[in-house]
Amino acid sequence: MSDIRRREFITLIGGAAAAWPLAARAQQPERMRRIGVLMGVEDPQNRLRIEAFVQRLRQLGWIEGRNVQIDYRWGASNFDPERMRKGAVELVALAPDVVLATTVPIVLALQQVSRTVPIVFAGAIDPVGAGLVASLARPGGNATGFTMFEYGISAKWLELLKEISPGVKRVAVLREPTVAGIGQLAAMQTAAPSFEVELQPIDARDVGEFARALADFARVPNGGLIVPLSTSAETHRTRIVALADRHRLPAVYPSRVDAAIGGLISYGPDQVDQCRRSAGYVDRILNGDKPADLPVQAPTKYELEHVPPQLNQGDSRGAEDGRGYRH
Repeated sequence: MSDIRRREFITLIGGAAAAWPLAARAQQPERMRRIGVLMGVEDPQNRLRIEAFVQRLRQLGWIEGRNVQIDYRWGASNFDPERMRKGAVELVALAPDVVLATTVPIVLALQQVSRTVPIVFAGAIDPVGAGLVASLARPGGNATGFTMFEYGISAKWLELLKEISPGVKRVAVLREPTVAGIGQLAAMQTAAPSFEVELQPIDARDVGEFARALADFARVPNGGLIVPLSTSAETHRTRIVALADRHRLPAVYPSRVDAAIGGLISYGPDQVDQCRRSAGYVDRILNGDKPADLPVQAPTKYELEHVPPQLNQGDSRGAEDGRGYRH
């Protein structure tokens, strides 16, 4: 073999050898990433939230069973802290790349187990006041996401209550003794004089105590009810709606689910949309971004649901609507 042919042969073999690792790498399957999900009760509303989350992930290129595995833990509730902590421990033990969580107690349970696993929350109320993040602009820790509440919504609840029942002078407020609960009540107390109403907080920790307090409140005329965003309101929504209906109290609720099960009117953030938007943050974290650098975002979509057409909003003389509520 001539020197020229020999050099061509060596170059050819060397080039082929260099290409073999590239071809082998191209044939390797895509690395499987892992997402944990820790949520409350497995009800239709939370199912819708998860469907929106998974659908958006799919649009971003994350397909269950192909390049991502999603591990779910349900039943996390402020009224069952042991189950909530158990779910947090189990998910962290699976070494997820990121965890999707919902309420403040759920995020706190995860942070008690790990301060390094990235967390994206969808619907936490006052994450700064609750200690989940250092600030909305720069969270600074292992959690970020989408807050459920801006305190200005408190005035909107009062406004809606006066629109549907102009004669209301006394307003019972379901109060949860948390940072967010105290903040929501304070915002309503600031706005109450402009609507000429007196607020009466009712403790939300025990549904039996709430039922007795609401019955006493309803004995005096010109009353109404506001149910702020809280874990208690979510957990006991069926009972709360039934009690308001029994006592014929015009009531404003924070979620469209409350209206769907018979509540008079609801106004609040679109919770499904928040889970959909959370998928974008999960995608960014899977691609290398840190939760500490992703600002907490406020709601962009609100829902007003279920104002019965028979309500005569302009009549303050005490006429009854078709459901027996007095205005």
